Amino acid sequence: MNKIYSGALFLCSVLGVSAQEVVWQKDIKSSTQDFLSQVTTTIDQQYLITGSSIHPSTGSGSALSRGSGTVPRQAQGTQNNGYDFHLIKLNQQGEEVWEKYFSGQNHDFLSATVNTQDGGFLISGTSFSSKGLDKKDDSKGGSDIWLIRINEFGDELWQKTIGSNSDEEARAVIQTTDMGFFVAGNVMSGSLPLNDPGTADQRSLRLSKGTGAIGYGSKDVLIVQLDKNGKELSQLVLGGKGLDEVEKMIPTKDGGALLGVYSRSNIGGSKKTENYGEGDFWIIKISKDNKVEWEKNFGGKGDDHLRTLALTSTGYLVGGESRSERSGNKTVGIEEGTDLWLISLNERGEEMWQKSYNFRNRDVLMGMSVLHASDDKSSKGILLGGYTQAEGRIEADDETFWMLYLNEKGEEQWRKHVKGESRKREERLSDIKLNRDGSIILAGTSAEELGKENWKIVKLGDKQIDQLIEKQDIKIYPNPVTDYAYIEIGFDFREADIVLYDMGGRQLQSLKTKNKVTKINTQNLIQGAYLVTVKTNDNKTASAKLIKK
Repeated sequence: MNKIYSGALFLCSVLGVSAQEVVWQKDIKSSTQDFLSQVTTTIDQQYLITGSSIHPSTGSGSALSRGSGTVPRQAQGTQNNGYDFHLIKLNQQGEEVWEKYFSGQNHDFLSATVNTQDGGFLISGTSFSSKGLDKKDDSKGGSDIWLIRINEFGDELWQKTIGSNSDEEARAVIQTTDMGFFVAGNVMSGSLPLNDPGTADQRSLRLSKGTGAIGYGSKDVLIVQLDKNGKELSQLVLGGKGLDEVEKMIPTKDGGALLGVYSRSNIGGSKKTENYGEGDFWIIKISKDNKVEWEKNFGGKGDDHLRTLALTSTGYLVGGESRSERSGNKTVGIEEGTDLWLISLNERGEEMWQKSYNFRNRDVLMGMSVLHASDDKSSKGILLGGYTQAEGRIEADDETFWMLYLNEKGEEQWRKHVKGESRKREERLSDIKLNRDGSIILAGTSAEELGKENWKIVKLGDKQIDQLIEKQDIKIYPNPVTDYAYIEIGFDFREADIVLYDMGGRQLQSLKTKNKVTKINTQNLIQGAYLVTVKTNDNKTASAKLIKK
């Protein structure tokens, strides 16, 4: 691991003035090509960086666990020389909390991660491994989806392998309001003919029994519903007669999910919406019982590639890249190369507005965050993140992280290129998160030459965004609470004491913290009301009531 760089390192501005500065940067060095898939902001406002790397030491995936002080163990059986799931947790100051690897005996690529409501995570990836090392299930045939649920310390709670004798690949995972999960990915077609008369339910049943490919086209969408313990509840396969790839999935307020698919299929199979061009945005609303509620297609006559989704107060945002001029149902044109295309939808999937943005050359959108009002009745701003690839000529800021900030109507407020402490020849953003305190985390890869991509994580402070966020002096969640609660302090401080009292004034717990969000144990409390107080080193105080179920 490399050191953290801190200080007031200002970003170069392309439009407008914004008071942003680098709070810290973390460079994670590698001698091989490492893939970074996601940055996840944890419940207590720490950061989990996830991706795929070749294990640097002898042994299997859980071998290296620096944060908990465990020692690498020797591999059992054949040593893995392929890619492993790689996770690093950082605290709010950018310091490493722990690092974990999960390995099979072949290549395993981590695709997506989600926070669980108990403070842990469910990680999802594509596995080419059979049983062995950290992988506890046999291969189902070809590549499979490998799920591992871990606690906040990175310790495994359970794992599951999902697949058939076709190839499956994991793309997205979410937790639902009933504490279960939706896992989305792709399944490649195999032995059954495309005009197989089976219904979607019959096709899903065959997949669950591992009896062969059930696809409608060359690649289809697979959605698997699980309970909180990993028990499979249902499977759904969707697709047209061509290629359909899941790019993103987000939870909806009603306990269902919204899927974003890059579609090269016309009507046929399960697909009921016609493509407008070479590739379209295909948006599918899934109910809480894993059924299709509605689907929409958006595109022009060219190739339009969906990348990301976000929940707003009135519906959804859909974002990606477009090579289409005004055509189909695309009402905005392109300036050069590949432009960013953003569509706002209501909760029924009906278009509210669409906008286009350009950084020149091939603009690649990788992440999107929405700033919500405290009552969740309005959205205050939209943060986009990505990078630009050269096409024909090279601009000064190509292959550099960029950010684009919009108001709730999609009108541009400012844009930035983010170099951080230093810049290498090729830097590609993988993910961006706008945090509750107004800070921004950007995570991606940085390389002087292909095949030696390091991970680069930059935390920014933004005073303008911070002013938009409505803060409480103290906030407790969840509240009412069962086993654990998180205490969030809304004002600036260096160190604080958090004290828990019963309603008779008796002190039950006391702890010091330097973090904006601190976890406390409430397992031993009896049902009733309690008082949490916060006192900082400069004598700021706040208090709030905690309810134990």
